[in-house]
Amino acid sequence: MKTKGLVRLTLEDRLFYIFMNFFLVLILILVAVPMWSTITLSFRSNTFIGTNLEGMFLPPWKWSTAAYRALLGNRGFLNAFMNSIKIFAFGVASALFLTIPLAYVLSVKTLPGRKLFNILILLPYLFNVGLIPTYLVVIRLGLTNTLAAIFLPGAISTYNCLIMRGFFEGIPNELKESARIDGAAEWYVLVRIVLPLSKPIIMTIGLYYGVSFWNDFFNAMLYINNNALQPLPILLRNILMASGMNEFVEVSSFGEAPVQAIKAASVFMAAIPMIIAYPFIQKYITKGTLLGGVKG
Repeated sequence: MKTKGLVRLTLEDRLFYIFMNFFLVLILILVAVPMWSTITLSFRSNTFIGTNLEGMFLPPWKWSTAAYRALLGNRGFLNAFMNSIKIFAFGVASALFLTIPLAYVLSVKTLPGRKLFNILILLPYLFNVGLIPTYLVVIRLGLTNTLAAIFLPGAISTYNCLIMRGFFEGIPNELKESARIDGAAEWYVLVRIVLPLSKPIIMTIGLYYGVSFWNDFFNAMLYINNNALQPLPILLRNILMASGMNEFVEVSSFGEAPVQAIKAASVFMAAIPMIIAYPFIQKYITKGTLLGGVKG
């Protein structure tokens, strides 16, 4: 029923919205409380005595920046941070450079053998070749102890490729055909027609790749033996292992600072780039994923 242009909600609708609001508030609490606990823990001083719950409500004027000074003053942390930045930048660039043409080719319905190519792309997604063949390929290519060993093996994700292919298929075919009739080559259609209309999916897939490369721990542990090339996740692991079970000790070369504060500060600083990038990309994520998944 409509009354004065407004929709009158039924009792079931109101109960549903109440339940959803309660559920969303619960999710917010589950996300916000650990994050706030990590932030307050990272600013804890050596003189703090109390439980973790008391530390969460410690007033800001009693916080200490000793853990952040220790991290930012440590050359190993800055080097690992820069390595992760390089992996993120080159990884996203190479992944998009390879995924976009592949997804576009698979979206062209007149491509000879299109169904066969789609099946060949889908097979590795359904049946993983395993760790040992991947390791042997990386070794034979001479990628060990290089940053490329972290992002090149995962430069093309089948899932991301299929999502992007679905988005390309949703672009009106008339736009592409008009360019082809005028004699445009396929690369011209991709660069001048398709890509300008594909900003949502490019930003979305780029974020997927970026988060994956930024948090990649296993490949770095497997292929990187040079300490100068270790990314941030490996350094965080080393900090956690070096800290042991003691509450206040000196961790390697990080200086005098609470161990728990150093661990929390490391985790928080590792998350800062993704926290900064997400608000700028968030508006594209829903649109890109939905439009790419409709036909994917």
